[in-house]
Amino acid sequence: VRLATRGAPVVEFEADWRNNLLSVLTDPSLALILMMVGIYGLLFEFSNPGFVVPGVVGGICLLMALFAFQMLPVNYAGLGLILLGVAFLVAEAFVPSYGALGLGGIVAFAVGALFLIDSDVPGFGIPLPLIAALTAASGVFILIVAAMAAKARRRPVVNMVAGGRALLGASGEL
Repeated sequence: VRLATRGAPVVEFEADWRNNLLSVLTDPSLALILMMVGIYGLLFEFSNPGFVVPGVVGGICLLMALFAFQMLPVNYAGLGLILLGVAFLVAEAFVPSYGALGLGGIVAFAVGALFLIDSDVPGFGIPLPLIAALTAASGVFILIVAAMAAKARRRPVVNMVAGGRALLGASGEL
């Protein structure tokens, strides 16, 4: 089909603020960052109830990430690996696995982030430096949690109600 466009007026359409915002949200890198901020914000809120801001920010970021993933060509195996990795990282804080869950979580997260965007378009994916930075941040999180657990384990058990070391040397009945 041949179109007769000679002399036809050129009409440019400017994107409104809503379309500009949606185009920024659908960047794969931003979608992954929003998802991680959302998950970690909700985890922090659930582990420390009463800090309202992490839960609110986490919920908003997670919903924006889910919107972005709806618009992107997402590989669900990659998304599942990311969620499994985060679940392993959280479990590491509660289960004495001596780092096995944390290491598995970091590996699952990194592989899932590599597989997340299913597109053959060059440059349309998540950059490797961003994946490395998020994986390193998760690794630092695991090291901090492990260090806090080791520090708590070495401390002696004390009676905080009676003022500290009130039970040392006291007699008891069986």
